[in-house]
Amino acid sequence: MPELAEPIIAFLRRVTDALGIQTPIDVEETADGLRINLSGEEAELLVRHRGEPLKALQHVVDMSFGRLDADKRLFIDALSYRKGKDIELRQMAKFLAEKALQTGTDQQLGPLNPYERRIVHMAVAEVPGVTTESVGDAFSKTVLISARR
Repeated sequence: MPELAEPIIAFLRRVTDALGIQTPIDVEETADGLRINLSGEEAELLVRHRGEPLKALQHVVDMSFGRLDADKRLFIDALSYRKGKDIELRQMAKFLAEKALQTGTDQQLGPLNPYERRIVHMAVAEVPGVTTESVGDAFSKTVLISARR
């Protein structure tokens, strides 16, 4: 386990203890940063209501610890819920990028939070001839996917 993860895991233990949740905590180092996954039966509480409790926990951890550095992020997950959602979002973004290329019609995806928008922008960047733009003025914006003109 990376040394950076120790205070974060200790923090998560205090939070889960306060919530009355007993859960194993696993740490995975990825190219994007640390992915900390809470598992076990009781972690299911965090993925209820479309993962809103998990999003709130991610926000609390972000406010407490910030980013690891300029390029590395800290991802809090439960039962690999976010990992699965991230894969679905990447696939949808690429599908819509291909559709924008074929039809010439702009495609919209959202509303999305900043983390989700980043996933979409990065996935669409892998499709040549397509561009993305975040549209809106609130926390949850829509991503516009367009064929380059």
